[in-house]
Amino acid sequence: MEIGNKDIHYHLVDAAKRNDQTAQFELYNLYVKAMLNVSFRIVNDRDEAEDVIQEAFVNVFKNINKYRGESTFGAWVKRIVVNASINVLKKRKLDLVEMDQAGGEIDETFEEDEESLSLPAIKSAIMQLPEGFRAVLTLYLLEGYDHKEIGTVLGITESTSKSQFNRAKKKLREILKERYQYER
Repeated sequence: MEIGNKDIHYHLVDAAKRNDQTAQFELYNLYVKAMLNVSFRIVNDRDEAEDVIQEAFVNVFKNINKYRGESTFGAWVKRIVVNASINVLKKRKLDLVEMDQAGGEIDETFEEDEESLSLPAIKSAIMQLPEGFRAVLTLYLLEGYDHKEIGTVLGITESTSKSQFNRAKKKLREILKERYQYER
């Protein structure tokens, strides 16, 4: 969506900054589906994700004059959606265990199984993870946050983020292994 340093939707963004409702509607339509998927991966509830998206786009257009083009418009919107989704999780009071309370070593390796798994099976398994595990795994693997950023946005330590990520991977393997054995 970017050509050089210029966002290809710059003309729509520019018009939206001038309160052009047609441009705002076009931008909304360009990004709403992808942003709904981002939010859903984090909050794991379609209704809540839809609420997040509505709130996020209200904030996008209310604050569009703060968009300076330092990243693509889509990346800017995504950041707003991710933050709004994380706020939903914080309201639910994520069940994250501090590393020093959990004990044990962190397994930094990720062993891939020989069997090829389908993307829908993996997505389904991710949605079965406990909320805290799912949030950290999604932010790290799918949204590209590092553990320090995850710690900041979730209000946890970097080591807790790493711990939750490793536990999420372990639990995900268990879910997929169980499903694979069941399907055989």
